[in-house]
Amino acid sequence: MNSDSTKVIASASTLDAEVKKALTSSTGNISAAEVVGKTIAERAVKQGVSSVAFDRSGFRYHGRVKALADAARENGLQF
Repeated sequence: MNSDSTKVIASASTLDAEVKKALTSSTGNISAAEVVGKTIAERAVKQGVSSVAFDRSGFRYHGRVKALADAARENGLQF
């Protein structure tokens, strides 16, 4: 896929019903980020996407950002 494409292939959020069901506690913690990372990876791989760019938007690579990225990698995405 072209790197300047504006088409959304997959998305995930703690507001998604599927993600909400998998959460055991708050939506703003590391375990929620792991669920979102896993879900986005599964959805992207299902659409045939395995290699992505990860933009942290200025956030440090630790905590929730790291948890989301690690979960996405564990479930098939390559950064």
